[in-house]
Amino acid sequence: MKILKNNKELYQSIYELRDFLMLWSTQSISQLGSSITAFALTLWLYEKTGSSLSTAALTICSYVPYVLMSIFAGALTDRFNKKKTMLVCDVFAAVCTVVIFVLFRLNRLIVWHLYVLNAVSGLMNTVQQPASEVAMTIIIPEKYYQKTSGLCSLSRSLLSILNPLIATALYALAGLNLVIAVDLGSFAIAFVTLLFFIRIPETKGAESGSVLKLAKGGIQFLRENPMIMTLIFFMSGVNLVASAFDATLPGYVLPNPKGGSSVLGLVTSCAGIAMILGSLLVSVLPKPKDRVRVIYLTMLFSLGTENFLLAFSREPVLWCIGQLIGWILVPVMSANLDVILRTNIPVDLQGRVYACRNTFQLFYDSNRIVCRRLYGRQGMRTVYERVWSSVHVKRIVWRRQRFWRGTHDVSSWCEWKSDLLTYWEEAKEISL
Repeated sequence: MKILKNNKELYQSIYELRDFLMLWSTQSISQLGSSITAFALTLWLYEKTGSSLSTAALTICSYVPYVLMSIFAGALTDRFNKKKTMLVCDVFAAVCTVVIFVLFRLNRLIVWHLYVLNAVSGLMNTVQQPASEVAMTIIIPEKYYQKTSGLCSLSRSLLSILNPLIATALYALAGLNLVIAVDLGSFAIAFVTLLFFIRIPETKGAESGSVLKLAKGGIQFLRENPMIMTLIFFMSGVNLVASAFDATLPGYVLPNPKGGSSVLGLVTSCAGIAMILGSLLVSVLPKPKDRVRVIYLTMLFSLGTENFLLAFSREPVLWCIGQLIGWILVPVMSANLDVILRTNIPVDLQGRVYACRNTFQLFYDSNRIVCRRLYGRQGMRTVYERVWSSVHVKRIVWRRQRFWRGTHDVSSWCEWKSDLLTYWEEAKEISL
């Protein structure tokens, strides 16, 4: 009887999540195809130019629209139909891929073509991402938010591991022809499934007004909801610190007497494995009593163990252990943050708030440049010491402790934001 009951619950869950499962699986396949093409184009560009700067610029062209236009993309997402927005963005991205293929076949493909087309594709992804996140909120029953977030983390982890392997294999086998064919095939699967088989209910659209006015509405919501804004700033600060170690890891492991390229591959693979295990873990964990505290404690544990082991150890085994410990709880943190955002932000505002969150991720990528320059001068231990010994970081942590005691006064909130900005200015001065 117990087995029959469990099977009935499983079938019921699958039925309730049928739209999500179709959207999640097909969009993951499409993302894999796009990632394979992006990786293969990087290989092709490096073969043609032999310049690392050219390949880096290709990535920048994809990222710049994400940073500059994300907040406005969220406003567009809240105004228009989510399903139509996703379909239109998919079509434009596919058109960019087709243009690349045609130019390549005609032997007319040159560097600036890739830069322009990557920028257009990046702009489409910038609009599609918040639309996809809001669509997930609409089609997922609230009781499944945590489990589905674990599945999304699982797909992202698998994509990060499989992408370079599949892209390299396909490119070596048949060049860009096969890579782009796989990408377009994955697009067709996702597009047809979304168009004909997935139902995303209509929601109340955003109020009328200019895109700038709508974007201000998202910022105003954050000002009126300090808990959400605190969490977003907290995670931006976590990314700021974590990016220091991600940026310097290759330069730390490769020249180490016990390191090398194979050891670096093993260490980074441990992070991917830990993310997969953490994604499976969060899918079966029960609902916590305090999600905010879970976010705080998981990040404290991850950063406090991984970074110490990487900065002060000289053994590859300890580096791998540090990666496993540091990354296994990241999906747990991400799932709890996702549930908080989905349950506390109105659906008609989610696109704009998610866009604000995405814009704050600028901390992560820009800090990589700062930390690479600092590492080149003083080494990884100095990076660790400068980040954690900063008086501003200590003041930030101390002030946020008041949050756990239930203090939400405006003055302490403003002081905390001031500390974050001061620390960021100090980080930029270090890089000069």
